[in-house]
Amino acid sequence: MSDVIQERVRQRVFIDKQSPQAYRSFRESATVVRAVAADAGLDRILVELINLRVSQINGCAYCLSTHSRAALRAGENVQRLGVLPAWRDTELFTPRERAALALAEATTSPADTAAQEDAYESAREVLTDDEISAVIWVAIAINAFNRVSILSKHPVRPHPAP
Repeated sequence: MSDVIQERVRQRVFIDKQSPQAYRSFRESATVVRAVAADAGLDRILVELINLRVSQINGCAYCLSTHSRAALRAGENVQRLGVLPAWRDTELFTPRERAALALAEATTSPADTAAQEDAYESAREVLTDDEISAVIWVAIAINAFNRVSILSKHPVRPHPAP
């Protein structure tokens, strides 16, 4: 890690460590959200795609590192992970995945009301009410964790190749 990055990390409060009771509550909420997603029929790969796409939008290196490994462990392939930022320009994602990704993006950038309405309308065509709710909750949860990691400057360390 460069000296500049190390100094930035030293200057930050890891809020998850500083306020462990709040972070534990977040983790418990994330566990509930994962269960809601599973109960709604969202498979682990789709949940990880949502986590990754939201983390890409937010620029959260720590969550991108964590969830790219999780997606690969769940069976996602490298090609789809590589083109995820441009998912609209490929045919690699199913209509259901596309609807979920658009809805997750709209949840992450709620100020774009036109995109939010379009995403919601598209989601209604291919997702059940339970799936829509689960997608939004997954996006909300990863958005919150992105903020924790970004503002704490959680370091990303090298991991061995899978």
